[in-house]
Amino acid sequence: MEHSVDLDTQAGAQTQEDFMRQLSQTFEKLPYDIPIYMFINQGEDDVFAQANRQIVRAFRELSSKITFKEYFLDHELARKWNIEHSPTLLIAPERVNIRWLGAPLGEEGKTFLETLLFVGMGKSNLNEQTVKVLKKIDSPRNVKVFVSATCPYCPQEAVNAVRAAIEMPELISVEIVDTQCEPELANQYSAHSVPQAFANDILIGQGAQTEEVFALSLQKMEPQTIFIPESDAELVENDLVIVGGGPAGLTAGIYAVRSGLNATVIERDALGGQVATTPIVENYPGFTQVGGKTLVDILVSHALEYVQIYPGEEVIDVEPGSPIIVQTSRRKFETKAILFATGARHRNLGVPGESRLSGKGVSYCSTCDGPLFKGKKVIMVGGGSSAVTEALHLVNMGVDVTLVHRQDKLRAQEVLTKQLSNAGIPVLWNTEVREILGKERVQEVLLYNNQTNEETNYKTDGVFIAIGYEPTVGLANKLGIELTEDGYIKHDEKHRTNIPGIYSAGDVEGGYKQIVTASGQGSAAALTIFEDLIHPYWLQQKS
Repeated sequence: MEHSVDLDTQAGAQTQEDFMRQLSQTFEKLPYDIPIYMFINQGEDDVFAQANRQIVRAFRELSSKITFKEYFLDHELARKWNIEHSPTLLIAPERVNIRWLGAPLGEEGKTFLETLLFVGMGKSNLNEQTVKVLKKIDSPRNVKVFVSATCPYCPQEAVNAVRAAIEMPELISVEIVDTQCEPELANQYSAHSVPQAFANDILIGQGAQTEEVFALSLQKMEPQTIFIPESDAELVENDLVIVGGGPAGLTAGIYAVRSGLNATVIERDALGGQVATTPIVENYPGFTQVGGKTLVDILVSHALEYVQIYPGEEVIDVEPGSPIIVQTSRRKFETKAILFATGARHRNLGVPGESRLSGKGVSYCSTCDGPLFKGKKVIMVGGGSSAVTEALHLVNMGVDVTLVHRQDKLRAQEVLTKQLSNAGIPVLWNTEVREILGKERVQEVLLYNNQTNEETNYKTDGVFIAIGYEPTVGLANKLGIELTEDGYIKHDEKHRTNIPGIYSAGDVEGGYKQIVTASGQGSAAALTIFEDLIHPYWLQQKS
């Protein structure tokens, strides 16, 4: 979106006053008014309703375009617009059907801001491919997107739905559901992991999707994983394509452009990789303690000053050569070099019930899903630093958590082990999860003690899993890039792979899997690429 991109890229360099002034000017230039209505139960005034008043008041002070009216659920307008939940926000209901069940707190503040801007513009700014897919829809779609204030992935999915509703208001309606405000509704849909999107009560998306994949899922009424453009994508020519927008990729982009290269970062998921869902980072130089998402925002803001970033875009194919052809879900790139900074993904347990109940009590992200389990009993599977950190985070959220570890000693850092003990988190030693049980959601797990060979059924509301990561090497493997015995990309001391012009950096190389090492590898790889493009080592080898 033109407005939000300008705001995001400039906010870091401007004072808060300048930022608010620019935001006010942006709203005043919008062609449409933005009336907002809130409906609440008479006699009730909970924290969500209070938060809505404060949030909307802040926006009203910025622009006369925004108006706000409040009614009880027994008002005739509530009946006219079929309002049943308190509080509910309606945004420009005479033009579009977009409602918010709860309040846009935390991460969802971004969604609310973008929603207001899109509604005020009166257009979705969706790309041509996405619009073509949406135009194939010929029957109503009532979309529900379940979100939480702590989920960094939720805004992308919620905004997808909002933009679709603005593009086709006659057929598409949207409800953004705050799971903390509406836990019963979340339970009704078994939405125990966010974001999740439903259309006409059918699951169409679990996790953040690109706009094209969301549109295709909405059109086909079932989750889609890939979108192939119907026509040739836009062609981009540059020196370096960096695949992956985590610490390694973002740092590489900064160093590449500062060296004089024309570089691009492509990231199919949330920028920042694993860091975006890390509750607290305590070992990154310069920050005694910083939230993972906050650190990602700093990295992205810095990178945007130098490098073009394409978020929500997936690399589908790579053709080595001169130039190297990179085909993504949206466009084609012709480049001189590629850096794989694709990172690693969480490892699955691989036990019965895990995939079936994923998002229904099985989770890999305490930051995203932890608030849904406040006051409930869960287990955290794992014994490394990540598992202990996530367990501590869950306890701080008010979750009753037990650590389950297959060995008799933790692999976590000593400082984390002490914090675990101080927090009083129990540990089931020498214990493995054999099966995850439940009909519609997690109800219990089958545990196996590998010392006594005993099996027991353990009641739990959720299973959080943090047992390590697997490198994301699908593309590398397809290209014939050599891998190590552990499945990571094999490289030399300068991050070169066995294929000239293709490099690697970060967690996809294995090693310590720390933010600081990934950033260091990204910078080193970028400097190598700059030197190699000036003096190609593969040409020297031939001579």
